[in-house]
Amino acid sequence: MTRLKSDARHPIHVSLNGEPLAGEAEPRTLLCDFLRHQLGATGTHVGCEHGVCGACTVVVDGMLTRSCLTLAAQVDGCEIKTVEGLAPAADRLGVLQQAFRRHHALQCGFCTAGILMSLDHFLARNPAPTEAEIRDLLSGHLCRCTGYTPIVQAALEAAAQLASSKEETSDA
Repeated sequence: MTRLKSDARHPIHVSLNGEPLAGEAEPRTLLCDFLRHQLGATGTHVGCEHGVCGACTVVVDGMLTRSCLTLAAQVDGCEIKTVEGLAPAADRLGVLQQAFRRHHALQCGFCTAGILMSLDHFLARNPAPTEAEIRDLLSGHLCRCTGYTPIVQAALEAAAQLASSKEETSDA
């Protein structure tokens, strides 16, 4: 009988924030570890390692995903978006990131990447959210520092700004 080596490394090919990348991972390697250690996407944080805190949230093929609950091997061939992909350029923040900055919606910053990913995904699908909808979305994220109020204010401001820019684009 042939035994499979549990430490055998497998090639993983992904599109990370629009850039094709490849790495290798053992079968038990988590996506969060693969992103951080193989691909250098260190913005994705690992908090609880149980999918509860939301710090590790990324988008895989258009779906919000807890990267601490996903194996790297599961994303072979997938498109992945991380917090590094939110900024339109290396020297410019995205609308949501700018709103977070203006509202001081982060303190220690540990939870911020996951919250930004969830809000970015949500606002793309719900351009005019209510405060209650934003608070409901945030219930899947743990933040020990902000009390959530500045995060909600930043999200509402970003939504209004994004809606305004869409109106200007459609008027042109």
